[in-house]
Amino acid sequence: MGRGHPLGRFDRLSSRAVGSHHVRVVIETPKGSRNKFAFNPKLGVFELRKVLPAGMAFPYDFGFVPATLAGDGDPIDVLVLMDEPAFVGCVLTCRLVGVITGKQKAKRKREENDRLIAVEDNNHTFATIKHLKDLGHEFVEELEEFFVTYHGLDDETFTVTGTGGPAKALKCVKAGMRASTSGP
Repeated sequence: MGRGHPLGRFDRLSSRAVGSHHVRVVIETPKGSRNKFAFNPKLGVFELRKVLPAGMAFPYDFGFVPATLAGDGDPIDVLVLMDEPAFVGCVLTCRLVGVITGKQKAKRKREENDRLIAVEDNNHTFATIKHLKDLGHEFVEELEEFFVTYHGLDDETFTVTGTGGPAKALKCVKAGMRASTSGP
């Protein structure tokens, strides 16, 4: 994963941070951005992947847990709740609060593509949130709808199959860590 380039060292960054439900998250796309950025491990840089239509933006910071591998072949995705947007490439320490489980279908290929939900450790607005259900049903539905709409822009489907709390999110991280060390 781009070992010769300073930005390509996310593979050397541990997934887990201090705390039983804490992970490190590398931000790819900041809250409020219409630009979707993604890390290219071969080049060791962040690339612009797409621009969302007018009126649509990322509701919160979006990134990945380093040293993990999800069902879609990329690192595990995380939506990070915090007071202010971070920046592309910023590494955050976050507390897992839950997961939105889902299946993604693109070009006749169907794969699991869960989205972890986490709270950045130093924020104030979401400091009391410990579990996905603490956010409220409407808030979680809005997050789910964002992912459904986002995937629909590329003629893909994202079907929400359920939700879970921090224990289920941590289980996803541990599975992603195992998958990362055993290869795709």
